[in-house]
Amino acid sequence: MRDTYIQVDAAGRTYGSGESALVALEAASCDVQSGDHIAIVGPSGSGKSTLLHLMGGLDRPDRGRVLWPTLEAPEQLRPQHVSYVFQTVSLLPALTAVENVELPLLLAGADEDESRRIAREALDRMDLEAIVEKLPEELSGGQAQRVAVARALCAGSRVILADEPTGQLDHETSRHMFDVLLEAIKGRGIALVVATHDLSVANRLDSVWKLSYGKLEVQS
Repeated sequence: MRDTYIQVDAAGRTYGSGESALVALEAASCDVQSGDHIAIVGPSGSGKSTLLHLMGGLDRPDRGRVLWPTLEAPEQLRPQHVSYVFQTVSLLPALTAVENVELPLLLAGADEDESRRIAREALDRMDLEAIVEKLPEELSGGQAQRVAVARALCAGSRVILADEPTGQLDHETSRHMFDVLLEAIKGRGIALVVATHDLSVANRLDSVWKLSYGKLEVQS
């Protein structure tokens, strides 16, 4: 019996009101369970980012609901044990690459030396050993995105939500990053949900869900 991490129950989101209202997501229903590897595909503006934000508690639906049965206590506003890889760079600008990656470990109370070792190993697997001491402003967009993936892997999360994680990567780098990511979560029950328009990425995951004009079609 697998744990259900995320339940989306007829959840929708509209931005604005009146004639300028934009329906970003219509009533969507889906579940994310332990070990799920899901791609959400669709063109730009189809609602992929909106759905990820609702899944992670970064935004709230204005109809329907989103629940996290095994990720949070009822009184909490956001789920625990969820990591994010955003479409835009989300690294802390004052921290080096290795400090960004080790931060979730330190916040969880891990030993400093052990946190640094784990962070360096994660960056090495991403072929980023040469930039560990660089600040985000010194990194290319692709390097920064791989640092964000390394950080997500180190966070000890049960769910990783990734929004167009390969958008700034060439094909070969994208393939290698996903090799590392899938190997790192293999057999650990970690759920991975990736919003992408890249079918070469989507086809590497177990399930492909389609979004079009805010309408979600869940399929295997």
